[in-house]
Amino acid sequence: MKYVDYYQVLGVARDATLDDIKKAYRKLAHKYHPDVSKAPGAEEKFKEVAQAYATLKDAEKRAAYDALGSHPQGQDFTPPPQWQSHFPDGTEENFSDVDLADLLAAFAAAQRGGARGHGHHPLRGQDFETALPVTLEQIYNGAEAEVSLAIPDYDAQGLPHRVPRTYRVRIPKGAADGQRLRLAGKGGAGFNGGQSGDLYLIITIQPHTTYRLEGRDLYADLTLSPWEAALGGTVRIPTLGGPVEMRIPPNTVADRKLRLSGRGLPAAGGAPGNLYAVVRIDIPKTLTERERDLFKQLAAVSTFNPRVTRAR
Repeated sequence: MKYVDYYQVLGVARDATLDDIKKAYRKLAHKYHPDVSKAPGAEEKFKEVAQAYATLKDAEKRAAYDALGSHPQGQDFTPPPQWQSHFPDGTEENFSDVDLADLLAAFAAAQRGGARGHGHHPLRGQDFETALPVTLEQIYNGAEAEVSLAIPDYDAQGLPHRVPRTYRVRIPKGAADGQRLRLAGKGGAGFNGGQSGDLYLIITIQPHTTYRLEGRDLYADLTLSPWEAALGGTVRIPTLGGPVEMRIPPNTVADRKLRLSGRGLPAAGGAPGNLYAVVRIDIPKTLTERERDLFKQLAAVSTFNPRVTRAR
């Protein structure tokens, strides 16, 4: 049998409290969960972390595990002779092909064998969290979304497996990036009649093709022709609430930010952000003869030199 140092797997000391063990597990489970991590070997690492947690969170299994002593990670070892007394049918006398997690689960079951009728303290199920990708449109209007994921669970022997689940959730209008939505009782199942844990969805705002987000403010490029920038006028621009007319002041220069107040993201209980149209100036890719003549006339009469202006 290969020894697995469950304390090393979770990155905690051998005298770690149950709270320390839970915190370490939640952090690692989120990091290596197959629905989150695409790193090679993440699923195997997730299973290893889950096995370590399944053992160390259970007082009986942890005591049995600690009784094995400390050994180097991956070292071949054989449980002490007294362990065989817990398997009178002889099925566990040869430990060479036994998985450590299976052995500990079987040992704990054997220890509890005659005590099942006396009941155990109820234990609350584990809380889980996962990212919830949302769009700016969903944040602006509020929306419903369907979330499908695999929740870690444990079988009768305490071994981990994943259970697919789908939930319909409400994304509140004005929700913030990183905000946690709590689904009560949708986490891990409780033990011995204990309550189920909770599922937390972490709102993650996705990049947008038109808008850049800074706090509650939105930024979008607004391309103008040279004559629109020079003469001013009115242009139609998109917003999350629908297209609006924007006035362009005369002599508008590139990179100027034109503000539409309150057209950014709404804020729960506060003022909404603004939308800033960032001016970009473009010219036609091809010119008609008439356009070329007009540009020549402008060049002949204009005293404007952008290089001199910018150097001042």
